[in-house]
Amino acid sequence: MSQPLENIEKVLASHKLSSDDYAHIKKILGREPNLVEIGIFSAMWSEHCSYKSSKVHLNGFPTKAPWVIQGPGENAGVIDIGGGYAAVFKMESHNHPSFIEPYQGAATGVGGIMRDVFTMGARPIANLNALRFGNVLNDDKTSAHQRFLVRGVVSGIGGYGNCMGVPTIGGETSFDECYNGNILVNAFTLGLAKSDEIFYGRADGIGNPVIYVGAKTGRDGLGGAVMSSDSFTEESKSLRPTVQVGDPFTEKLLLEACLELFKTDHVVGIQDMGAAGLTSSSFEMAGRSGSGMIMHLDRVPAREENMTPYDFMLSESQERMLLCAKKGSEAEIIKIFEKWDLDAAVIGEVTATGNMELFWHGEKCAEVPVNPVSEEAPVLNRPMSRPAYLDTIANVTINDFAKVSNQEAFEKLTKSMEVVDKSWIYTQYDSMVQTNTIKKGGMLDASVIRVKENGRALAMSADCNVRYCYIDPKGGAAAAVIESGRNVAMSGARPLAITDCLNYGNPENPEVMWQFGQGCLGIKEACSALTTPVIGGNVSLYNETNGISVFPTPSIATVGVNDDANKVLMSSFQDAGNTLYLVGEGKSEFGGSLYMKEICGTVAGVLPEINYDNELALWELVIEANKKGLLACAKDASSGGVAIALAKMSAVSGLGCDVSMTVMDERDIFAESMSRAIIEVKPENCAAFEAMLGNLACGKLGVVGGDSIKINDVTMSLNTLQDNYFNTFQRVIERDL
Repeated sequence: MSQPLENIEKVLASHKLSSDDYAHIKKILGREPNLVEIGIFSAMWSEHCSYKSSKVHLNGFPTKAPWVIQGPGENAGVIDIGGGYAAVFKMESHNHPSFIEPYQGAATGVGGIMRDVFTMGARPIANLNALRFGNVLNDDKTSAHQRFLVRGVVSGIGGYGNCMGVPTIGGETSFDECYNGNILVNAFTLGLAKSDEIFYGRADGIGNPVIYVGAKTGRDGLGGAVMSSDSFTEESKSLRPTVQVGDPFTEKLLLEACLELFKTDHVVGIQDMGAAGLTSSSFEMAGRSGSGMIMHLDRVPAREENMTPYDFMLSESQERMLLCAKKGSEAEIIKIFEKWDLDAAVIGEVTATGNMELFWHGEKCAEVPVNPVSEEAPVLNRPMSRPAYLDTIANVTINDFAKVSNQEAFEKLTKSMEVVDKSWIYTQYDSMVQTNTIKKGGMLDASVIRVKENGRALAMSADCNVRYCYIDPKGGAAAAVIESGRNVAMSGARPLAITDCLNYGNPENPEVMWQFGQGCLGIKEACSALTTPVIGGNVSLYNETNGISVFPTPSIATVGVNDDANKVLMSSFQDAGNTLYLVGEGKSEFGGSLYMKEICGTVAGVLPEINYDNELALWELVIEANKKGLLACAKDASSGGVAIALAKMSAVSGLGCDVSMTVMDERDIFAESMSRAIIEVKPENCAAFEAMLGNLACGKLGVVGGDSIKINDVTMSLNTLQDNYFNTFQRVIERDL
């Protein structure tokens, strides 16, 4: 093996390893490491791969339920959806790469999450995304750059997903100044597989071959996992070479080749080469099996000259997989991948040593014990302190600000970037490919896809109100779980499980670490109460630039099952003359509200009350009433309250409404009390619906119809409302073009 390193302090600094880490590495190896070994430890012990700051807080997440086939710890989570089929899904972040290079960063984020799903043996059938950008409204350089980032990220997502033939059926996009220096790009993919044909990332069987398949390896993405484990500074633009370059056409070939391979009995285990590339995939496969592995790095297909063992182990080139096969099947596997014009090479084998032994032209260039790399990664119980700002904002209410008429507030809120339709975004995505989409982007609340194989439908929604998470990190995270589940339930589907992307700032800041710990507590509480276990996810820390961290942003994606694909409930008005109900108790709750942000110009106050019993009762009412065919539509009342929910329903449907809402304060039409929904019912079904209410608070709001929207003292023509709703976003995002 090569000689130990000189100038070790400089080497450690460039790999973001501490002197304590180095002492630990020497203890594990029993000697001085070489550069390849330093690179391996650096990648595997990075925040991105080891979860060293977050692991102590993730313990205790509810992960089990009768329908959970696979929870956290694999490429993606798996739930049983009935009829012999399973949904395989996960959400991951690609924040840092997307800020540096928006098109490729977002595109490769989509490609990576799709590989996580199809490596489990599932064909991807739906994509969602959760996007957060800074202020796009102003005429300054910051807003202009944010508009540039929006255009690049959306183009990257659409370009990759569309080429793959996987529909992007929904998601959410929000804007806040806290993301000016660090945008968030979270990608979600769901795939379908037979429930007894799931593949796992394992390397079992001494002597079984280890085969590299997919695209050739280059130097792109070198150090990507380490780069994503640090904050941004003004110099971060120099990190552009750490962003991978994706090729969706190669990924499409890889998908089809893998799915063809899965029909054989050749595969023992398979793993996507994601963050840390060949290093993470090989160590994770061997680690799950308690085995060792030999790899000959000179056999790895390369697309650049003079690549080194270090390059091969740490490259994050896209569209690559590592598989463990049954001995004797090598030729047949290579034949399948060559048929799809992909590289395939036997680069090693499984051993009983427990070590990763790397060779370069016959000479051993590194040897590292597998288990200590993952089992002995640093676990940091970082200091935590409650942020001081919480005390200054807790007592702020809307009464501290000049009163604005409801009409003026409504006119402003219907043009809010959070409220308005994002068709400029979702029309760049193919939402109808595969012909199973029932409810797509722009149709409000959850998105829904048909599962032809069992006659059921899968509903999914990605949500997080970041203002709630700022004013109450625990309650805000719980509220994200609640809203995501509620959106799924409003489509008539029963929420079954979640995946998450926990996006936070610098964990070295005790206040950020406190926010993270509280967010995890909120997710645990909500998932336990709602019986929606966490089956996988991702932590993204160091979302900070020049010392300014983003708001806590625990994005939650919930997946639920509707037993009848013909009974998917819509979220916008269906017919004039139908009756509108408001189910759930409303109060003057404005903490963290859209009203407070847009009208009062602040993010402050006390989080609206959470009541899990009321939430579950609302879900049950809508799901069961929908089964009986009693409902025309259902939409949750969340951001912007009842008034903005009605405005969206009216704009999307092209139908007006006449509503009279009982309130304590006239501004309560914009209040954001939780566990509420607007339900549309045909007159002949009203009595049967009311008989199902039980103890739930409910009141008649009014009727659907007319060419205007009227809510108490607010009125607006349908033409004006639809212009505000459908055209504002494009005007803003394209203003520089």
